Amino acid sequence: MAEFTLDLNDDQKQVRDWLHGFAADVIRPAASEWDEREETPWPVIQEAAKVGIYSLDFYAQQFFDPTGLGIPMAMEELFWGDAGIALSIVGTGLAAVGVLANGTEEQIGTWIPQMYGDANDVKVAAFCSSEPDAGSDVASMRTRAVYDQAKDEWVLNGTKTWATNGGIAHVHVVVAVVDSELGSKGHASFIVPPDTPGLSQGQKFKKHGIRASHTAEVVLEDVRVPGHCLLGGKEKLDQRLARARERAQSGGERVKNAAMATFEASRPAVGAMAVGTARAAYEVALDYARTRTQFGRPIIDNQGVAFQLADMRTQIDAARLLVWRASWMATTGKPFESAEGSMSKLYASETAKKVTAQAIQILGGNGFTREYPVERMHRDAAIYTIFEGTSEIQRLVIARTLSGMPIR
Repeated sequence: MAEFTLDLNDDQKQVRDWLHGFAADVIRPAASEWDEREETPWPVIQEAAKVGIYSLDFYAQQFFDPTGLGIPMAMEELFWGDAGIALSIVGTGLAAVGVLANGTEEQIGTWIPQMYGDANDVKVAAFCSSEPDAGSDVASMRTRAVYDQAKDEWVLNGTKTWATNGGIAHVHVVVAVVDSELGSKGHASFIVPPDTPGLSQGQKFKKHGIRASHTAEVVLEDVRVPGHCLLGGKEKLDQRLARARERAQSGGERVKNAAMATFEASRPAVGAMAVGTARAAYEVALDYARTRTQFGRPIIDNQGVAFQLADMRTQIDAARLLVWRASWMATTGKPFESAEGSMSKLYASETAKKVTAQAIQILGGNGFTREYPVERMHRDAAIYTIFEGTSEIQRLVIARTLSGMPIR
């Protein structure tokens, strides 16, 4: 078991510096253009593929870092470059993780390479879970998957929303209800292969921030997928559903807590994204405060500005420490007894919103214009308190864990 340390090893430092260079040289110069265009930055994704960043191998290497710091370190550097473009680069990972977590070896080997394509023909994938009436309340999901035994096919019907890469993806991973009586335990995940009839893009959202990342509805109308597209296979699904039915009357709370732990483990990565955006805004504000003169001296000499910068740096470092702690705990198998995963995501997300707002204040009127990047960073930061569980949901999870009682 890796001991906790705040010192990155030489390999980690090399990867961090490599990612930072890509973010500085490739992502940042393109950030404003793709934010204005509100389109997927395919040329940047292709550049990331050429150097090996946009690939399953890269993310697998970071995921299996024994210290747990590989993924948060990578997320922080990429999102330091630009949140919208970075999300376009890492968004396929949501679908890939869904297959890795639930699929068979054959499904993993077949579908994940198709999600990424190659440097000459990059592809993206979409993970489709949220619905118009089922965001945080996953038990309210309405998309249905019905098994056609005669044809060994699953028929999917419903509408998904807030899907990163939804509709433009080469491969979609769709979560659907297979047993409505079991609530969230009656869900299963399905691969929808390329060009499957019945799947279409619905509304594309014009967003406040992360505008370089494509977000849209995915409409499923009598979408038929082969039986082998059920992640994990039908035998495994039938066994899981049978266990869930048995536990419906006894031990149900234990099952729910186990699922909660799974969600907890994924949240530090979003916290790391928020840290990257916050750090970027802080650095712009710090540089501006050092060079901007008013009343004959740099504005950083004014206590009101200097104290803001001191608070910003303190909060960013505290957020990073919470993210690193949770990531290390997840990798080393230490239980989140106080919802440490949600703590890291909550604090980092709120820090990003606060720090980017303070950066605008320090830049004054300049910060309010698109001539400087902090207004874009502030718009981007708003998403961190919403996706992967809102700040309110994080507080609910933490409070429920501390009290040991359901909180409604």
